[in-house]
Amino acid sequence: MSDEPRTPAQADPWQALRSLTPARIALGRAGTSLPTSAQLDFQFAHAQARDAVHVPLDVTALTADLAREGLQVLRAHSAASDRLVYLQRPDLGRQLDASSAPSLDTLAATSGQGFDLSVVIADGLSSLAVQRHAAPMVGRIAALAKEEGWRMAPLVVVEQGRVAVADEVAQRLGARMVVNLIGERPGLSSPDSLGLYFTFAPRVGLTDAARNCISNVRPQGLSYATAAHKLAYLMREACKRQLSGVSLKDEAEVPVVGTNTDQGPGNFLLAPTRPDGP
Repeated sequence: MSDEPRTPAQADPWQALRSLTPARIALGRAGTSLPTSAQLDFQFAHAQARDAVHVPLDVTALTADLAREGLQVLRAHSAASDRLVYLQRPDLGRQLDASSAPSLDTLAATSGQGFDLSVVIADGLSSLAVQRHAAPMVGRIAALAKEEGWRMAPLVVVEQGRVAVADEVAQRLGARMVVNLIGERPGLSSPDSLGLYFTFAPRVGLTDAARNCISNVRPQGLSYATAAHKLAYLMREACKRQLSGVSLKDEAEVPVVGTNTDQGPGNFLLAPTRPDGP
């Protein structure tokens, strides 16, 4: 007779698949319920997601991280006075408060020729995502701007900001393109997912149809390098076509290790092409 303690928990026969995905699959069962360990893991992930929404962004630490990348930073605030107002009034998170606008107007007036690119960082719904991933991602965007010869405005960090607040920032700065790095709504397996929202010819009043989104930027999701590659494609095409949003599709060819990088695997949503033509 075995000396091992008996347990009502039953392993799932598909448990080996859990090594291939962070999704909650093959959790097993105890009678008609989840095992205690799986239930505790779920509650812990839920607590992490709630914290990601409510924990304030440490702007001082973020500014220091960006300064190490050699970048100038301006601080601004949305019209949402605090987190509670931000969560209850999305419209206020889409506009700057009265004290933030004059400094941007002054910068635009003294810039001379204006800017090709404005980069905005907003805490969004996950300050954790911004704290962890904004600085390295901005570093890649700044390198891209330098490579393309685009004049980049000083970074603007907007507290209690939503996606559309970047349109007002860029319009006031006179920038022809804007990228908003923002913390996305946290999931139970991804409390630190960063989103990149790109808009050509930004102005107040645009809808999401005018923007392109690159989502789930983090080491466990879409890597910084891949996100920068996709963003570079969108920005270059936007400059050629003078538009962004639903009329601009992501057809970037993303190199994969072990493949012919001259050809690239392309976008799996598009029909493959032959070397001699379509």
